[in-house]
Amino acid sequence: MSAACYEDGEAGAVRTSEPHIALVGSPNAGKTSIFNALTGLHAKTGNYPGVTVSRYVGRARAGALQLVIEDLPGTYSLEPISPDEQILVDVLDGRVEGERAPDALLVVVDATTLRRSMRFLTQVLARRLPTCVAVTFTDELSARQGHLDLEAFEQALGVPVLRVVGNRGHGIDDLRERLAGWSSWPVPPLPPPSDPAEVDAWTDSVLAFAAYRPAGRHRITQRVDAVLLHPVWGTVVFLAVMMLFFQTIFVLAAPIQGWVATFFGWLSGEVTAHIGNRWVADLLGQALIGGVGSVLAFVPQIMLLFLLIALLESVGYMSRAAFLMDRVMARAGLEGRAFVALLSSFACAIPGIMATRTLPSAKDRLATMMAAPLMTCSARLPVYVLLIGLLVEPSARVGPIPAQGLVMFGMYLLGALSAMTAAWVFKKIGNRRGLMMPFYMEMPPYRLPSPRSVLLAVWDSARSFVRKCSTIITLTTVALWLLLNLPLHSDAGLRAHGVDPRDNAAVSAYQADHSYAADLGRFVSPVFEPLGFDWRINIGVLSAQSARETFVATLGQVAAAENPDQPAQALKAMTRADGSRLFTPATVAALLVYFAYALQCMATVGIMRRETGGWKWPAIAFGYLTGLAWIMAYLAHTLVGLLGGR
Repeated sequence: MSAACYEDGEAGAVRTSEPHIALVGSPNAGKTSIFNALTGLHAKTGNYPGVTVSRYVGRARAGALQLVIEDLPGTYSLEPISPDEQILVDVLDGRVEGERAPDALLVVVDATTLRRSMRFLTQVLARRLPTCVAVTFTDELSARQGHLDLEAFEQALGVPVLRVVGNRGHGIDDLRERLAGWSSWPVPPLPPPSDPAEVDAWTDSVLAFAAYRPAGRHRITQRVDAVLLHPVWGTVVFLAVMMLFFQTIFVLAAPIQGWVATFFGWLSGEVTAHIGNRWVADLLGQALIGGVGSVLAFVPQIMLLFLLIALLESVGYMSRAAFLMDRVMARAGLEGRAFVALLSSFACAIPGIMATRTLPSAKDRLATMMAAPLMTCSARLPVYVLLIGLLVEPSARVGPIPAQGLVMFGMYLLGALSAMTAAWVFKKIGNRRGLMMPFYMEMPPYRLPSPRSVLLAVWDSARSFVRKCSTIITLTTVALWLLLNLPLHSDAGLRAHGVDPRDNAAVSAYQADHSYAADLGRFVSPVFEPLGFDWRINIGVLSAQSARETFVATLGQVAAAENPDQPAQALKAMTRADGSRLFTPATVAALLVYFAYALQCMATVGIMRRETGGWKWPAIAFGYLTGLAWIMAYLAHTLVGLLGGR
């Protein structure tokens, strides 16, 4: 079996002569779990609708046959009202340039909500393509006193039907056997009706013939939802969950982060001590280990962040959060689906921007897209942890609650409130009197997370973070190391300026302060000086345009250059030219706020260009967020300074 994954519009989409099978079905029916089981890929899954908003393509072997399997966005109808649904229809109609229509369709339906999928099923069967129906959650149907005779259901539909539980692997072997004979799948002798009244009658007759008994109420879900969907208590629980979320990141991950940082500090010292060539020793010790290592030290926080997100998604809490926030989003002229897109930005703005495809209104999509970069993504986490550590002592508490976690919660809350405000502004600019579509979202029952799915989500996220460190951050760090170490200074030149060439710490400090990097940082000082930044912080802010985490690597390098033996202490002890402390509360507050607002991710700019079809809106987003970041950072610096935080 071989597999590869591609999103909509990327190279490698379906252009081969191999049989092409499209996976279609309603949202949250389990399509992607089946796709992953067949192809061996790790496409994202979750217990809430709207996870798949693009196309995933993989290859799977069925007997001696090699098949192309395509997972398409979930929908309740083939009458599209949003871009993600239009993707599905375009693929089925063969309207994607350079690609052919699927040879056969694998329709995935949820046994616990089968009636809801029947209208969609009639539209699929009317296309007269070889079709097979995979019925999921049959185990849950039985547990909730429901019933479905699969053989009778197959006879009534006139197409193959089989039971599959994708996340557990049940029925996958049978499905492979069926896929091997896809060309012999029968087509119903008569197409299903298209008139709504006739469709209802057809649905009743098919389900009656199949002895379908709907699933009973999920008692646990009912009892929990009585609290979580309550307008008051549900909001309280939501805030409490978020508070616990960030406290956990600090309390549990901090010791592991300390061990990782200590290891890289020891490794840097060993490299410096045992490599005779100063340039090679500095490159390895300061740039690669001191710079990249300072970012890798945050892998425990990243893994814990995605573990908690994966658990909330798998349990089914995300739908409840969207329901609670629907009224809040309505004040911005948006709907709950927009909040789902913003929630997707919680880990990264890119899937959040892509999730705007689920929004029927073009104005809503644009407003949400402009707001998504303000949601606090995982790339900001290392920066926040570093700066909060400089601002708040680990022992500080507000009552019984650790203060560091509270500040982190405040930063995420600031991002969310700012995002909703930005969405409101852009919706108002775009005339928010447009038609508001009704918000419909399925509330799935609470389910125990699949350990494999959760661990894969954490592993993929950690791997992506490490890969980012090994490419973008490494290249930026090496470039910065060169800027920090050029031009070269002779021993005579050092002595002329009162620096002993035998004093490595003094030489490193002098070299950094008289480098090209220092010149560049001082050149932009007029822009950032009102925020309390000096040339070292300026360099970090500029390097963060490639990736936010590079700011941490930059400060790690500068600290290692000034004090190779104790870079962590050097960071806290950094002073300005006049001897005053660099990282004052006012400066740290300005940095936190600047990173909360600035658009410092070129990948986000790129995906925004692709989704909007041009550079106009990415340029507007970059401009307004950069300007807003400076203004808000200036206000934060001024306010904290007035409160005595200079």
